[in-house]
Amino acid sequence: MNVTPYIEEIRRREIRFDSYDDLDAIVEAAGDADYVLLGEASHGTSEFYTIRAELSRRLIEKKGFSFLAVEGDWPSCYTLNRYVKNDPGAAPDAREAQYSFNRWPAWMWANREITEFAEWLKSHNAAGSLKPAGTQHQVGFYGLDVYSLWESMEAVLQHLKETGSPELETAKKAFSCFDPYGREGQSYGVAAAFLSESCEEEVVKLLHELHAKRSSGAQGSEAALSDEINALVAVNAEKYYRTMVRGGNESWNVRDRHMTETLDRLMKFHGQGAKAIIWEHNTHIGDARATDMADDGMVNVGQLVREQQGRERVFAVGFGTHRGTVIAADDWGGEVQVKQVPKAMKGSWEDLMHQAGPYDKMLFFQGKNDLFMDTFGHRAIGVVYHPQYERGNYVPSLMAFRYDAFIYVDESKALEPLEQEVYV
Repeated sequence: MNVTPYIEEIRRREIRFDSYDDLDAIVEAAGDADYVLLGEASHGTSEFYTIRAELSRRLIEKKGFSFLAVEGDWPSCYTLNRYVKNDPGAAPDAREAQYSFNRWPAWMWANREITEFAEWLKSHNAAGSLKPAGTQHQVGFYGLDVYSLWESMEAVLQHLKETGSPELETAKKAFSCFDPYGREGQSYGVAAAFLSESCEEEVVKLLHELHAKRSSGAQGSEAALSDEINALVAVNAEKYYRTMVRGGNESWNVRDRHMTETLDRLMKFHGQGAKAIIWEHNTHIGDARATDMADDGMVNVGQLVREQQGRERVFAVGFGTHRGTVIAADDWGGEVQVKQVPKAMKGSWEDLMHQAGPYDKMLFFQGKNDLFMDTFGHRAIGVVYHPQYERGNYVPSLMAFRYDAFIYVDESKALEPLEQEVYV
C-alpha cells in the first residue's frame, strides 16, 4: 500500500496537541452528544488516563455531563462514587476508596492518575453542593463490567440486611446457590454449562424483585439502584461464565451487552437530559462493525450505543501511541511489570500518525466519504502483553467508521499503580 496520500492527509487535517487547552477542540466537536466514549489503546498507559481525565473535566464543566461509567466492577467503583459525592460514611480519601479495587488487574483503577482525578471530582461536587438547590448535580463514578459476581452478591446482601428489606431471603437463596463453587467463575461455568447446575433462576428472580421495588418508588435512592445493578451483574455474570467455558465469542457479547444495559439503566436513573462519559478500551468503544470483530459475530459497546441511541447522540474518541512503556503482565494474574512498547509496525495507523510528524496530535474523521475508510492495522494492548509477538496486537480497522476522533500520543509512559494486595 502506498501510504503517502494518507500521511499527507493527516498533515493537512491534524490539530497539534501541545497543551490541555487544545482539547477544547474535542469538546466542541462532541457538540450536543449525550454519550462521549473515550477509549484507550492499553489499560496501562498514563497519558490515556490523564487526557481522559482532563477531557472529562471539561465536558463536566462546559457541557454538564452527569456521570462517568468505566470498564470496572460496580462494587469497587461504587465505593469511589460514594467518596467523590461526599457521602456520609464514605472513605476518608481517594486512595482508601481505591483500595476496594483489589481484584487483578487492580492497577486499572487503583493508580495515581485516578487518585488525582477523583480528588478533583470530589472538590467539584463539594463546590456544587454549596450552590442553590437544582443548579448543580453530583457527578457520579460507576462501573460497567460483569466480573464481580461474588462481590456484587455480597454487596446486595449487606445492604438488604442493613435496611431490613423483604428481598433479603431471595438474595440469600441466590447467593447460597453459588456457594459450592468457591468464588471460581470457571468452576461455576462448567457446572452450569455441562452439569445443568445453573443458578440462573435465582438471580433473575432477585433482579426482578429489586427492579420492581425501585420502579414502584418504594426506594428510589442511589443505594437502591446499586442493589439493582449488583443483581444485574449476578444475572449476566452467571450467563458470562456459563458461555465462557463453551468457548467461542458469545461470552464477549454477553459482557458488552451487560455494559450497555448497565449504561442504559444509569441514564434512566439520572433522568431527562442525562449525559454520560464512558471510559473503556478502544476494543469496547470503537464500533465493532469497523473491525474484523464483525466477521466473528462480535458486538461491542460502541456499536450497540450507536445503534440504540442514534449516531448523532454518540461521539467516540480513540487513542493510540507510537512507542513508550506500559503496565502489563506476562499472563493473567501475573506480576505487574513496566514493559517496553516498541515502535509501531510499518504501515500501521500509529506508524502513519508518527510519519506525519513525531508529536502529539488530534484528528477528526468525516464519515463514510473519508479517506480513512480504508483498512489499517490499529494497535491494541491488553492487561496481558507480549511485545515480542507484536504483530498479533493490531486490529484491522476502518478508522473513520470506528471513531469520530482520534488522539495520538507519540511517546507514552506507564501508568503508576498504587501499592496494594490483590487477588486473582
